[in-house]
Amino acid sequence: MDKDKRELTEKELKRKDCFEKFNSEMQQKGYKAKNIIINTQQAKPLCPLIMLPFMALAFWIYYHVNGFDLDRLSLGFVVALIVLIACLTILHELIHGFTWGLFAKNHSRSIDFGIIWSSFSPYCTCSEPLKKWQYLLGVAMPTLILGGGVAVASVIANQLLLFFLAEYMILSGGGDFLIILKSVLYHADKKESVYCDHPYECGFVVFEK
Repeated sequence: MDKDKRELTEKELKRKDCFEKFNSEMQQKGYKAKNIIINTQQAKPLCPLIMLPFMALAFWIYYHVNGFDLDRLSLGFVVALIVLIACLTILHELIHGFTWGLFAKNHSRSIDFGIIWSSFSPYCTCSEPLKKWQYLLGVAMPTLILGGGVAVASVIANQLLLFFLAEYMILSGGGDFLIILKSVLYHADKKESVYCDHPYECGFVVFEK
């Protein structure tokens, strides 16, 4: 959490207790824990910068293939965009959970969803440790599908509504890609490592030995 710690919910406290037990078990096996945490306030201006190149690429491709017919914009267009953004925001978290659930031993039983009401931020978390590539694939998959995939579909179908949806979903993946960037920049000299989603923070924990 940030320095101004928020009060944890009952679900988060339960996950915290389970994680502390798991942490103790891993330490007994010789693993050391490294917390990779994102300060959400500091990340707010950074996330759009990370995603700007991807958004610019999608814009360039759409413009050069289809151009922009702004006459399509209307009140109905805006309403549809808002409704679809809300739906895809939920789907974003479901894709996180589905991807991690494929790799977790207990599958969907290891996945938990919720909302941080102080920032009205939906989230998905996995309670099981995963291999690095499995964890990062789960982090990236919503943006790859709802951002990259929808962007490709918008170009092929020449659909401006899909293009705006894709741009928003790419932008909303900034926090996920910041986690990926932190993982790439973190170098460990240990032979063994597993990644575990943090039970209540934005980030993850690396167990290594």
